[in-house]
Amino acid sequence: MAKAAVIILAGTDGHENLGRLANGLEAAKEFAENDDDDLKLVFDGAGTQWIPELEAEDNDYHDLYQTVRDDTAVCDYCSSAFGVEDAVADSGLVTLDDHDGHPSVRSLVDDDYEIITF
Repeated sequence: MAKAAVIILAGTDGHENLGRLANGLEAAKEFAENDDDDLKLVFDGAGTQWIPELEAEDNDYHDLYQTVRDDTAVCDYCSSAFGVEDAVADSGLVTLDDHDGHPSVRSLVDDDYEIITF
């Protein structure tokens, strides 16, 4: 059994960030497809900007995102800092604010999750 925390930090600007998002979602999907694995997908920093994009059904990565959506959470502080707090709230996704308004990476490490960032 693998325990993986995939953290998307890439923002929405530029082709390279789109590639990082796609690779992060594919990595998350690989863990999600294995019933023995435990996945946490976290959108943090500029990565929070992807939520309104991915929630849109016409987005090229919407279907891929839907395969891992149940394992997804978003940084509370960063969703506000990057101006997407309303879209995150509308999405119904869990927000994390364990450490000064941000997700606690230490808690993930303490719970034996491998941290993978994109």
